[in-house]
Amino acid sequence: MFTIEHEFDCTVVTLMDEGDGFLQEDVVINGFEDCITIQQFDPKTNGMQKVTMSITQMKDLAAAISLPEGIYSRTDRQD
Repeated sequence: MFTIEHEFDCTVVTLMDEGDGFLQEDVVINGFEDCITIQQFDPKTNGMQKVTMSITQMKDLAAAISLPEGIYSRTDRQD
């Protein structure tokens, strides 16, 4: 399950783990104009862990999800 909220300066997507077995903490993704942040609560440190990615890195990640093993270079196309 996930939620999408549009804030003043970003879009916030929250991913909630569902199902049987060991479940992970919610993942919160903030989409800003110049970067993406990914946050998740870490019960071991009792704090939030945060990763910041550029928009280009996020586009590369999205493209990589359905590709087989290998080395790739993504190019943007202007249609």
